[in-house]
Amino acid sequence: MKPKQKDLIDAMLPDFRIRQRDYLLEISRAITEELELNRVLTRIVRVSAELLAGHAGLIALRDEYGGWRVASSYGINPEFLKNLDPLLADIPDQGDPARFALPEINRRLQRITKAASMGILTGVGLPMIARGEVVGVIFVFRSYRGRFSIEDRNLLQAFASQAAIAVHNARLYTEITRQKSHLDAVLDSSADGIFILDPGFRFLSFNRACSHLTGYTTEEVLGLQHSEVIHWLQREPGLTLEEAEAGGWPLSPQATIYTEGDLLTKEGGTISVGIRYAPTLSADGRLLSIVANIRDITKFREAEELKNTFISIISHELRTPVALIKGYVGTLRRDDAQWDPAIVRDSLAVIEEESDRLAGLIDDLLDASRLQAGALALELSEVNLEHSASQLTKHFQTQTNIHTFEINFPDNFPLIMGDEGRLTQVLSNLLSNAIKFSPGGGKVIVKGQIRSEEVIVCVSDEGPGIALKDVPRIFDLFYRSNEASRRTKGAGLGLFLAKAVIEAHNGRIWVDDQITKGARICFSLPRT
Repeated sequence: MKPKQKDLIDAMLPDFRIRQRDYLLEISRAITEELELNRVLTRIVRVSAELLAGHAGLIALRDEYGGWRVASSYGINPEFLKNLDPLLADIPDQGDPARFALPEINRRLQRITKAASMGILTGVGLPMIARGEVVGVIFVFRSYRGRFSIEDRNLLQAFASQAAIAVHNARLYTEITRQKSHLDAVLDSSADGIFILDPGFRFLSFNRACSHLTGYTTEEVLGLQHSEVIHWLQREPGLTLEEAEAGGWPLSPQATIYTEGDLLTKEGGTISVGIRYAPTLSADGRLLSIVANIRDITKFREAEELKNTFISIISHELRTPVALIKGYVGTLRRDDAQWDPAIVRDSLAVIEEESDRLAGLIDDLLDASRLQAGALALELSEVNLEHSASQLTKHFQTQTNIHTFEINFPDNFPLIMGDEGRLTQVLSNLLSNAIKFSPGGGKVIVKGQIRSEEVIVCVSDEGPGIALKDVPRIFDLFYRSNEASRRTKGAGLGLFLAKAVIEAHNGRIWVDDQITKGARICFSLPRT
């Protein structure tokens, strides 16, 4: 080299070092400021090519399965790039990419460099290594002959290291984002309501089930105070979240709070819920957040109410016949009295009647239990509903002298395929209710009607009728109106069993609300 050329290079070298330093600072800054991986890689490959006087460059990344793809490029025709991904995709993964994959990538890129018509004659590739793991390779092409010097390689390696850090950071960010998205999806798809509060009791998260329960949308709730959303109309004894905090809560991660009651919804309605709050604490005991599970307990409360109703009704219904049986038996067993045979017969008749009543109640309870378990079996045969109704009215006529019975069926009323015993049980319950709920007497009518695909049977009486408020629940298990509870005996099983039997026959049963006097209950059954 001539002295003048050497002097010129020595004079230019400080400027080049400054540019190199500035570019490295620029890339370092980009890595810390930019989380979008493609933009960072594009800047890195552009700067690398420019500093090395290159014509073009690319960055290829290795995925978690060992495959390779071009992630960013500079100065390369898009049509040419289409040929590179297939070229890299079939590179075998043999364990250590630094020993096997990288040399093969360099070889293939060098080969395609010479074969291409772009005029690019030389190239150099260096691995991108982060935390001891090869994450990719950076490759720079030159459009003139000449080897890449050690300084060139060192400079490119510096950019390769920066690119590796960018890839590593971006993958961490992507994984965190993916995990957050997955967690958000899990929370939002949970059947139970889940919401998260910050240490100041402001809402950080509010899933779809919470919105369904309370009527508030997630957007409406986020950032609001817990006390601005959770309002109790009434609640069971225990601490609210705010009361617990005033008492020093939370003391440990296991210090959960449970509150149960009727929660006011956004629209002003109420829903029975239970809310369990659990703290999330840091290693040094600081409160990080509060995770709350909110669950609709309406069904549990209904089950509890049903259980209490069952105990109340059954204890009442059992007490009367048991007391009568015990009383008559105790009287008949007295040693100090000689009873007339007629009195003994009448007493035994009462004992038998009350025993039958107990047996009937027990049978009804067993039927109700089978129905709730879905174990009602039907014994199908041809059933003559008109004949069954006629026989039952004759039986009930012997039990009352203030009621009259009327059977009104068309002459051509068809036979029905069904369980004769169960359908007779339905008619018996309806007739028994007609007598029971018309204490002033009157006419009880059993009427049959024929439709194209079904038959309809209605039982009506001339009593006070069924209150409108009771109609929606009259077929519920153990349901009895307040008026019925005061005036008549019963366990609230008859209509529940009737509905279950009719529906088991693919029919329906309802209260006819079109009549103005008395009550009328109808059921339909398919003709085939």
